[in-house]
Amino acid sequence: MRKELLIVDGYNIIGAWPHLVKLKNQDKMEDARDSLLHELSNYQKYTGIKIHVVFDAQFVPGLQQSYQKYQLTVIFTKEGETADSYIERVVGIENTIVTQVTVATSDLAEQWIVFQKGALRKSANELFSDVKRIKKAIEADTQQYRLQSNRRNSPWSHRQMDKLEKLRDELTKY
Repeated sequence: MRKELLIVDGYNIIGAWPHLVKLKNQDKMEDARDSLLHELSNYQKYTGIKIHVVFDAQFVPGLQQSYQKYQLTVIFTKEGETADSYIERVVGIENTIVTQVTVATSDLAEQWIVFQKGALRKSANELFSDVKRIKKAIEADTQQYRLQSNRRNSPWSHRQMDKLEKLRDELTKY
């Protein structure tokens, strides 16, 4: 089975997701970036897909760096290099027999270029839907875990609990 790598065009996604656009329009770009990273981190942890988030130097000039945040790889390109050119270069390197690269962007030209290099593409809206779906799955799993842990810590056995439920049901009839 091939490893999966999702490369996210950070500013493209920020410009497409409603709650992040709102932050961007309020001149809270750092908050928008952090919110995106937080959501993608949860997505990565739940799905097991490795994620790289690429931001170009457009909003943070002169800051070329790569670091880990929330267990994601965050890349700021060097000044004068766009996220698109960085992504295209990395797709050519990372998309191998053992690794399937998917690029998340709504830039159609970028989608075609990475598709020609063998990578898959995912639009900002598709990624947004996936993240929302995973959020709901995490909430459901959390709720299920809470219910199990409540029962696990209960002094009552399952048989006793069943009897109590029957008694409760009988009492509510009257």
